[in-house]
Amino acid sequence: MTSVNNRKATQVFSSDRESEYWSVLRTKSLPLEFQPCIGISEFPLAQSCRIGAMASVAVAEAHPSPEELVAKARAPVKIQFLCPPPPRNSDEKLAAKGDGTVLAGDDVTGSTSILTEKKSKRQLKRERRQELKSSSHLCPEVAKTGDFSSCPYGENCRFSHDVDAFNAQKPQDLDGVCPFLNEERPCPYGLSCRFSGTHKVTDTGIASEDASKAKRDIEMNLLRKNVQKLLWKNKMKFPKAHASLKFLAQEKKKINDDDDDDDNGGVLMARVPGDIVQDGRSVGSDAAMDEMDCVAQIDKIDGSDISDEQGLSKKTKCSNDESCLLPSSDEQDSHKKIVYESHEKSITDCSVDENDKSLKLHPREKKLIDFRGKLYLAPLTTVGNLPFRRVCKALGADVTCGEMAMCTNLLQGQASEWALLRRHSSEDLFGVQICGAYPDTVTKTVELIEQQCMVDFIDINMGCPIDVVVNKGAGSALLTKPMRMKSVVEASCRAVDTPLTIKVRTGYFEGKNRIDSLISDIGNWGACSITIHGRTRQQRYSKLADWDYIYQCARGAPKTLQVLGNGDVFSYVDWNNHMSSCPELASCMIARGALIKPWIFTEIKEQRHWDISSGERLDMLKDYARFGLQHWGSDSKGVETTRHFLLEWLSYCCRYIPVSLLDVIPQKINWRPPSYFGRDDMETLMASESAADWIRISEMLLGKVPSGFTFSPKHKSNAYDKAENG
Repeated sequence: MTSVNNRKATQVFSSDRESEYWSVLRTKSLPLEFQPCIGISEFPLAQSCRIGAMASVAVAEAHPSPEELVAKARAPVKIQFLCPPPPRNSDEKLAAKGDGTVLAGDDVTGSTSILTEKKSKRQLKRERRQELKSSSHLCPEVAKTGDFSSCPYGENCRFSHDVDAFNAQKPQDLDGVCPFLNEERPCPYGLSCRFSGTHKVTDTGIASEDASKAKRDIEMNLLRKNVQKLLWKNKMKFPKAHASLKFLAQEKKKINDDDDDDDNGGVLMARVPGDIVQDGRSVGSDAAMDEMDCVAQIDKIDGSDISDEQGLSKKTKCSNDESCLLPSSDEQDSHKKIVYESHEKSITDCSVDENDKSLKLHPREKKLIDFRGKLYLAPLTTVGNLPFRRVCKALGADVTCGEMAMCTNLLQGQASEWALLRRHSSEDLFGVQICGAYPDTVTKTVELIEQQCMVDFIDINMGCPIDVVVNKGAGSALLTKPMRMKSVVEASCRAVDTPLTIKVRTGYFEGKNRIDSLISDIGNWGACSITIHGRTRQQRYSKLADWDYIYQCARGAPKTLQVLGNGDVFSYVDWNNHMSSCPELASCMIARGALIKPWIFTEIKEQRHWDISSGERLDMLKDYARFGLQHWGSDSKGVETTRHFLLEWLSYCCRYIPVSLLDVIPQKINWRPPSYFGRDDMETLMASESAADWIRISEMLLGKVPSGFTFSPKHKSNAYDKAENG
């Protein structure tokens, strides 16, 4: 009788009260309310039955089983935590605004029907100068000392010297303490610091134990002004790069001469049309035209300066003088103690002429790096910045790598591109990633990095799928031109002693993998290791990574070449499966898994599923905010820059589902999370996919956003077909 009454009550609830229940639940699930349960007194039906129990029964009858959800790549969240999805309208434009609301139909940039007059470069430059002269941009030297006479430029300074006007318009100080409080020197931002109220006014500085900590907490690989000026004027010398490229051109000329002799009645060798025969074996190429392009570019080198791909464009000047943040040369030299693991054999077996023996070290002297068993944080564009790497390093990452930098921009001396090469003192095994299309630009870039930076390895990106990179012939475009790949790697390895690694995808077009045919030759080109992302360029990040193909390439690689796998590693179970399935793998690179849950490194090392709480996650965000203020600055501009990159990271963090909320563990990276309630208010807020809620989290750490603030995520992965609402 009870079951019959419950069934009747369920029918009544489903037909008459379900819409009211979900509407009230939506009201209660607004981010500012955080009410996972509804008061029984709010419904008349509560007198005869319990609404929460009835809702669970109604949802359970229509809810698929966990196995069915997993088969559809949907996260199997427990029923009691589910909530209705937020209302969406695909025809509306949603913009996250600074007041913490999401308004439909707003046009942030203005009406598209009104055409604004395009301003000339001279007008824009004039406006920038006028903006710098405003009271909101105080001279850095005046901000440090508070005395306008301390500026060496005097009246010719492009910044404002009016301290009173600056203080009148300066926003209120943020809660907390200055991130530079524990350093030996005063805060480099002085009066412009948003935490200036916590500055210590002393002459002796800080305690000795804090001073030693401050000396260790420095950044390296900063662009020196004299080097930047040489790059601006295209007067930087690259002797090793020129010699390496000249040697490579001579080798290619010999190969072409041998081919001509064979065609004129010499020894006939069977080969596929378009292949290049070297030492009696075919190394493969796409087309003769691609090979001739490489030779034509390298033949231009006669020992003098050579131009880059399309000539260096107008140089970009740094707007801020960061001399106050530059560590001394002694401090940088003290951190240049990198331990490399020795091997008996060299990674390359290329012959060198008598005059070119200085280009290469003896096999026993060649520096090598061992990735075996190490947790490698992948180079991540935009989000993989220095503060994020510091967070991952504290959570157990062994190897870190900077964001991808374009070779041409580095050779032009662009300060924004050189900032991607910065290294923190806590990164004991660190590399940088560069991307270029031709041997001359890549070779000169690696020589420049070896001269000016302290890195343990240099990674060449040959798998970037971004259109703007591929259209220039770099990134994944090199996968269609293996002979150019060979020229880039060989010339770069000959020019530097720093270990070189490469990162590739399985191929360019879906269903046409080609790394397996090149893996045996890549070890002879001079690369120390190769990382294979188990997707093609055409796939981007859709579908699952093809780890079986990665295993195949690892088994076919020479023993001198370390092979790392990459793609969809999201738990220690995934890591263990890949490493046990293919012992030939040196390690696995972790990319998006670290963005969604950076504590994955701790899980792998401790071999457990970390059911992390919202408080622990908030502490990580606090660390990131503090590291960001130390990196980008504690003034208003630095605070907003930190906020921007924090919001970019939060756009990934919302995809994480706590362990206790899942019916099936571990979570897979391709699972699409439903709308759900967390175990507390903060966890519910962190699970939101709305940019307005991400802004609320940033305001907890960095204060209120300025008026008119808007945010839209830069990266929108196509691995999820769910519409973004932020």
